[in-house]
Amino acid sequence: MRLAPFIRANTHRIVDEWESFAQGLTPAAEHMSPRTLRNHIQEILAFIVDDIESAQTECEQIKKSRGEKPKDSKMSAAEIHAALRQTGGFSMNQMVSEFRALRASVTKLWGAQLTEPAGPDIADLTRFNEAIDQELIEAINYYSYKLDHSRELFLGILGHDLRNPIGAMRMSAQLASKIGPLNERQAMLVQQVTSSGNRAIEILDHLLDLTRARLGSGLSVIKEQMDMAFVARQLVEEMRAIHPGRTFNLEISGNTEGKWDRPRMGQVFSNLLGNAVQYGFTDLPISVKITSESEDVIISVHNEGVPIHPDVIGGIFHSLTRGEGEHCEKQSGSTNLGLGLFITSEIISAHGGRIGVTSTEQDGTTFTARLPRSAQPGEGRGKSADGPIAISKASAPDFLSREPA
Repeated sequence: MRLAPFIRANTHRIVDEWESFAQGLTPAAEHMSPRTLRNHIQEILAFIVDDIESAQTECEQIKKSRGEKPKDSKMSAAEIHAALRQTGGFSMNQMVSEFRALRASVTKLWGAQLTEPAGPDIADLTRFNEAIDQELIEAINYYSYKLDHSRELFLGILGHDLRNPIGAMRMSAQLASKIGPLNERQAMLVQQVTSSGNRAIEILDHLLDLTRARLGSGLSVIKEQMDMAFVARQLVEEMRAIHPGRTFNLEISGNTEGKWDRPRMGQVFSNLLGNAVQYGFTDLPISVKITSESEDVIISVHNEGVPIHPDVIGGIFHSLTRGEGEHCEKQSGSTNLGLGLFITSEIISAHGGRIGVTSTEQDGTTFTARLPRSAQPGEGRGKSADGPIAISKASAPDFLSREPA
């Protein structure tokens, strides 16, 4: 029997076998009824049968193989299936595996009744694979569209619906501190509310930056003429106020002016200094250096502490990666999500720069960023071609040289 009439005559057998596979996709499928699991699978098979039996030119076949076949304006069965799977909690990999299972079910059942495949059977199998690939592409594209829409909603909730009540909380705390004289405990509670609100806004900003970077758009930067030394002094003074028990040394030399995004540079210093405070020994100073070269300004932040483990340092600039510092066990309940270094590397890359780290017991941990003073070709958004790098030995070569190794 040719493939198209075989599928039409054995649809129930094919769907039953496919349903057994789909039922095993837990936890998404464990509470679904058979009717819900089977959603639009028969319509997908009907499309495949019609496609196999329809006439097709060589040009149409080439376009289909490239995923360029035009589709109707209305949603296809594959797109509806993808939308329902995305809403139902299926991952994209699980949805793709459903199409693979459908392909396997059809070819296994049809192959079992073939005595000796002929030329038309090979042609049918080719058309079948083309049709199911087309349905798979449509399903993946629509699933991705729904996922991007969910991310946009997530960004909206973070950027507006949460930021506003947190802002109101901070404002209320500031007003409470001005109502009248507060006793020591009241003043401490007001300060704690203000501090927690500031920390919550910082976490929101980091999550927004992470989401934008993960969406592939990178971090946008608005550059203006500025003095890197001024921002360094400003952020070091802020850290001294926040951590009065810690020592911060700042060393500046040469011409530190250039075109950068001032608020983003503030994030870089804040993240690197915060990292040094968290993982450095409390009785030893944190050193910040701003040095100058003809085309670049170089920032380095150094602390003495437990070195970054060699197994961790290679991924230190990846999101949700946290180091192993002296105080990690004490801070197991910390709100630190490990986003700071990832966002820092994204900001540096968006400026056309590079960032690296060296870490040993003898020399401590030093993060070093090289930033060009002016725009570089292809610079502006996302990571540079080389991206951030991490080195575990202080004796490593000049990892911040302008030419890639």
